[in-house]
This record gives sequence, C-alpha cells and structure tokens, in this order.
Amino acid sequence: MLTLAIDTATKVCSVALCDNEKIIGEYSIDAGMTHSDGLLPQIMQMLERSKVNKDELELLAVSTGPGSFTGLRIGVATMEALAYSLEIPLIGVSTLQALAYNLSLTGFRLIPLLDAQKGNFYAAAYEWEDNILNKKANVAVWSADEVINYAKSSASKVLLLGECLKLSEKIAVNNIGIVPENLRLPKASSVALLGVHNFLKGDRETAFLTNLEYIRRSEAEELWEKRCQKS
Repeated sequence: MLTLAIDTATKVCSVALCDNEKIIGEYSIDAGMTHSDGLLPQIMQMLERSKVNKDELELLAVSTGPGSFTGLRIGVATMEALAYSLEIPLIGVSTLQALAYNLSLTGFRLIPLLDAQKGNFYAAAYEWEDNILNKKANVAVWSADEVINYAKSSASKVLLLGECLKLSEKIAVNNIGIVPENLRLPKASSVALLGVHNFLKGDRETAFLTNLEYIRRSEAEELWEKRCQKS
C-alpha cells in the first residue's frame, strides 16, 4: 500500500513515502515552524525523486497531535485537501505514539515527550509486547517532576524520546535513559507505518481539523478567556 505521510507537530517538518513496511524515502527538516512555506515543496520533491505520481498513492497519514497548534493545523489541512483531490483515505496518527514507534525495543517503558510550554510536557507511555506497541499511560500534560517521578516508579527500564533534553539535569541525576537523536525526533515514516497498520486492521477514522489531539487550549484561547472574564 503506497502511503504518503507527514508530521508537522513540532518545528521539524517530516515527509515520508512508504510501500507497506518498506520506507522508500524520508525528509526531515528543522523548518523553525514555517511549515506553510516548506511542506508542499517537500511533498512534491519526495514524489518526484521517488518517481511516484500522486495518482498512484493509496493512503495518506498525518500526525494529529499533541504538538504545535499551528503546525498541526497546517499539516492536517494540507493532507485533507490532498485526500479530497485524490479521493483516497486519510488516517490520523497520535504524534506521541508515532514517536514511541521510532524505537522497536522490548523490555523498556518508552515515554515520548513534547514541549507543552510553561515547564510542562505532553506525555504518554508505551511498551512493546508481542510485537504490539501498547499504551501504558494516556496522553496528558505532565510537569517535569511528574515525568521524573513516573519514570522512577516504573517497574520497567525507562527511555525518553522527543523533546526531553530540557530535562537533561534531572535525567542525569536519576539515571534515566534517552534514545539517540536520530530516533528521538518525530519521523513521518513512523506515522506512515502506523497509518498502514491501523488502516489494515480496520481503524479507518479520517483525520479532520475538528479531531486534532490538542490536549489543552492554545495560549491565545487562554488569554481570550481571561480577557472575557475581566470584562
């Protein structure tokens, strides 16, 4: 199943093309959140260099959060338009689950982290069991101390992924492992592989702007509510 996938949940813009479990190509660029400028050219370049016509695509997959509010909206809106024009399915994939999917390693509790601002993190926990990535803690906003305390209390060895370097001092003191940089950041190939897996097992919920996994409201929305309460 020829699948195009993107991840725009962070400042890294990632595009991948896969055929079932074979990764044909992948671009990951630290775009500094300017995904609106670089995403479509990356997609077209990926198809051109892979010698794939867009009409040959059978499935689209996109990360649906949590992560950057703007980045997620740009990514999903772009893939919605492409899915509509090509008349093919669009599958949404959790950004944190895709991060954990980067590392197929049994015997470890994987904790993917993304910056939720104000010293907090979007976090969840997963473990590989019988070749299945099982969720051990639901996606939520955790403080730095909550991340460390959860890691320390885990019965399994813990590895952190994602934007975890902001915890480097606490990680070192508590002897908590982090994965290598090439596996630590979001990868569209993981979004593609998860998308294919979910689609083939019958989980075919289409990704829409209305069902993004924000977890919390944007800072602009919080400021607006405060202003309304004062008026």
